[in-house]
Amino acid sequence: MILLRTCRNLLLIAAALLPLAAQAQVRIKDITDMQGIRDNQLVGYGLIVGLNGTGDSLNNAVFTKQSLIGMLGRLGINTQAFAAQLQTKDVAAVMVTADLPPFIHTGERIDITASALGDSKDLTGGTLLVTPLLGADGQVYAVAQGSLVTGAITASGASGSYTQGVPTVGRIANGAVVERAVDFALDSVANPSLQLRNPDFTTAERIADVVNATLGEGVAVVADPRTIDLNLAGRDVVQSLAAIADLTVVPSSPATVVVDESTGTIVIGADVRVSEIAIAQGNLTVQVTNTPVVSQPNPFSRGGTTVTAAVTSISVSKSPGKQLAILDGGVSLQQLVSSLNSLGVAPHDMISILQTIKAAGALQAQLIVQ
Repeated sequence: MILLRTCRNLLLIAAALLPLAAQAQVRIKDITDMQGIRDNQLVGYGLIVGLNGTGDSLNNAVFTKQSLIGMLGRLGINTQAFAAQLQTKDVAAVMVTADLPPFIHTGERIDITASALGDSKDLTGGTLLVTPLLGADGQVYAVAQGSLVTGAITASGASGSYTQGVPTVGRIANGAVVERAVDFALDSVANPSLQLRNPDFTTAERIADVVNATLGEGVAVVADPRTIDLNLAGRDVVQSLAAIADLTVVPSSPATVVVDESTGTIVIGADVRVSEIAIAQGNLTVQVTNTPVVSQPNPFSRGGTTVTAAVTSISVSKSPGKQLAILDGGVSLQQLVSSLNSLGVAPHDMISILQTIKAAGALQAQLIVQ
């Protein structure tokens, strides 16, 4: 009897935990960032040399010519006598950009991106000369140099050309050396804050609850849907943040439908609901065809000319099998998609249907059109 009662209790506990197990647990580090810890953008102006005749036209890109003359002058070459004769096509001016990660130290390397500034056609195979990279404060934080890789393919002939990718933008992996670091004393921050990447009151409250249950009551306080303030006074900040980062919660996602009209992509959240509504998708097809007809004069006729005309034919057809569908109230994501698919709705038509359902007030979700 006791064994049967124990088994029954275990089954009840398992049934109660089943809905929680079906929900995805994620680590706090995967959905939050620490306030104040961020990348810093760097930018610089440089020259790329070694191009196979695909660089800037010095007559059009005056800044490239001036930069080339200035660079040669710094290397001890006097170009004043023949500056007007400089017509090389193997040099291109570029803007160099990079992101300086947090906690990076002097001497480490970062990736850079070089983008053509003039009328260069292709940067593939070029070499970026020494380029200082500046921050928003005007200070030099890194110096870039190296061989550029675009990953693009270009081919051309007398009557056509083919381009795959963007040949005027390239990257250099580990192409810049950090000369100055951004100081951030993490161990001295007694009250750091976590920022949710997707703001949500429910998720923020769940994070605060699990942190307080682990480190003690009052450690985490929800300031707003994005921010959770932490009180780590008297604690090891680094050790506490590491422990918090590995805690898991179930994030709450809002009911959202995102559509991209340019590609026909539709992403529907799992909590999307639709009120009772009837849907009918149009199935009328109108096809207009123009057939060219050439009329020539009779043989040996005088003054006759050849005339080209067009014969237009119009056909109207209806596709059978598409009917009015009624969706009951509280329809889930699976039922909504199944109903629309049963109507034979294409992605672009489905976008119009979703917009119409939203306009009717029956779509209980946020509709985002990109």
